[in-house]
Amino acid sequence: MKPIRVLVADDHTIVRDGLVALLNGSGDCQVVAQAADGITTVDLALKTQPDVVVVDISMPKLNGIEVVRRLTKELESTRILVLTMHAEEEYVMHVVRAGAAGFLLKDSASAEMLAAVRALASGRGYFGTHASELTLGQASLLAGLVKSPSAYAPTVNLDRAINRRALVLQAMVDAGAITAGAAAAAKAEPVVLKDGLNRDEEHGGYFREEVRRVLVGKFGTSRVYEGGLRVFTTIDPVMQAAAEAAVASSITEIEARRAARRKKSDAPVDEKNPLQAALLAMDPDNGEIRALVGGRSFGGSRFDRATQARRQPGSAFKPFVYATALEQGWAPASVVDHLDEPIATLQGDWMPEDEHLDTPELTLRSALRTSSNRAAARLLQEVGISKTVASAKRLGVASVPSVPSLALGSGEVTLQELTGAYAAFASEGVYHAPLLIRRVEDADGTVLFEADETGVRVVSEQTAFLLTSMLSDVVNAGTAWKARQMGFMLPAAGKTGTTNDYVDAWFAGYTPHLVAGVWLGFDQPQTILPGGYAGDLAVPMWAKFMKAATAGAKADAFSLPKGLVAVQVCRLSGKLPASGCSDVEVVNDAGETSRRSMLYTDYFVRGQEPTEICPLHGGGSLLNKFASIFGHHDGPAPVTTAVIGVPGPTTAEPPQPAVAVAAPPTDDGAGKPAKKRGFWSRFFKGKDKPKSAPGQSDPNQP
Repeated sequence: MKPIRVLVADDHTIVRDGLVALLNGSGDCQVVAQAADGITTVDLALKTQPDVVVVDISMPKLNGIEVVRRLTKELESTRILVLTMHAEEEYVMHVVRAGAAGFLLKDSASAEMLAAVRALASGRGYFGTHASELTLGQASLLAGLVKSPSAYAPTVNLDRAINRRALVLQAMVDAGAITAGAAAAAKAEPVVLKDGLNRDEEHGGYFREEVRRVLVGKFGTSRVYEGGLRVFTTIDPVMQAAAEAAVASSITEIEARRAARRKKSDAPVDEKNPLQAALLAMDPDNGEIRALVGGRSFGGSRFDRATQARRQPGSAFKPFVYATALEQGWAPASVVDHLDEPIATLQGDWMPEDEHLDTPELTLRSALRTSSNRAAARLLQEVGISKTVASAKRLGVASVPSVPSLALGSGEVTLQELTGAYAAFASEGVYHAPLLIRRVEDADGTVLFEADETGVRVVSEQTAFLLTSMLSDVVNAGTAWKARQMGFMLPAAGKTGTTNDYVDAWFAGYTPHLVAGVWLGFDQPQTILPGGYAGDLAVPMWAKFMKAATAGAKADAFSLPKGLVAVQVCRLSGKLPASGCSDVEVVNDAGETSRRSMLYTDYFVRGQEPTEICPLHGGGSLLNKFASIFGHHDGPAPVTTAVIGVPGPTTAEPPQPAVAVAAPPTDDGAGKPAKKRGFWSRFFKGKDKPKSAPGQSDPNQP
């Protein structure tokens, strides 16, 4: 941004030198000339064409008011700030008649002096035009804020600025400078703000507003609006532009789908409650926020849905439960069982809904990949609600309820909290608080604030990697498979979340170097789309952004930490392979069967590897016994593709779960030709829909 060019005119050397030092040290002003008499002032102004002339009209050698008249006549684009020792109304009228844009008492504080100069220069800043092109309404609004820019700036309080404009206009009418009709027309002018001084900052309205809020919180309103602060932010302009483009195009696409549905139902459009979206991207290694979008339009609503709105995250909360379990010694191949039994709560038995899975046990890897509600709720009971709440707090999630449905995302979080927490998994278990400002200096270069980018370890490196490995399944072929379908191919991990009645859609995902979280919904909650899962709504928005933000980036893999070993195990039992694990009958949703190996390679903390042989495929299998009830004695009963994790676009997230599943780290078996087998398909696809947790709204959405 170009500096504000200022000419200083004062015949008192000490005062003039003080003004020059103040302006040149401000960081955004540059004194281009100095004058000690009226003739020199006008000549220098014509030669240097300053943005602002600061002239002390109380000094006799300047013949101040005449100088103001000449400057106004000959330099239409220059704004004149009059310094005076007098503030009587009659004197001010002479100043207004002469054409000064504003006046200030000479004994005003330095900060007020700088603020006044900046305010006058903002003939471009507020309205995107030079002073010579300002309307009477615009000019009077600017003149009105000179008294106290921090109080009357239209960007701070538009109503107050408009009221102040009315007073200025009335004063000009009383002074005979304008007619009553002209004043009335000026009062009726709508105020349309346009930042002309920052035309190179086309993007980032929400980012800058959040920076402003942080600055006001640290330094106070007066200090921020008085100016003189040099603020070094973390924004990446390319990523910010990509984020805004992804949000805008996604909203457009979803609204087109909503419009198509309305045509069929003749449903009315709620123009006061439009679809909103938010996106936040940050560097997991230091917490620096690279891009922030808080809504569909900063001009339409400055409420920041990325940092201020608290909503239920649905299944996007589940990784915190799994991280707690991994910290306690569970492994991705560990089995959580009793999934066909209700959970006892103070309000009675509770059986979470799992629309696509009805199996009594799952490995943690399969459970997270399929977004099993019952597995998450059961695992929460195993690892402890209080410990999970503590884990979430360490990861930056400020406040969640200690209830059984917490596993399904019944607490409320901000997008910034959720994204910051996932960043800890990307940074090998180290949490960095999200930040927008690296450093703040005053006009003299003195550092007033410097961000502490020191991270805090919240989970072990092993836990972070294991969880990332599990969440990679979600992206590769789970509920977030559309990211791959859309062409985002870098190593990545993440989790979707869809809340009850499809009112919120979330996705938080990351590569080793960038984490991004997205949210879609309405300020006044309503269904986005019937059956509108996050995998279909939020993931595409995330993928659009990530493709643009990481264009040309190297495909770095997540680093395998020391202390982990790879072991071949059975996909179903998580145990060492038995003879039958390599040839198991699998049935898909269409009732077609094939033969597949259940062997794959998973990771374990050294010393915690499995030692038992798989009991399911070695002879006396429980599944065999179960199948024998129906006359099948020749081998293990078929298992569904949803349980074992066959890649494919079957990714609906029921009121919380997600059907699509991904292959584990290494798949050691190939399928054999399929044949029709309708009975097992019907048998393994659950039909019941149990009730929600007593006393809780149904949060069953992934």
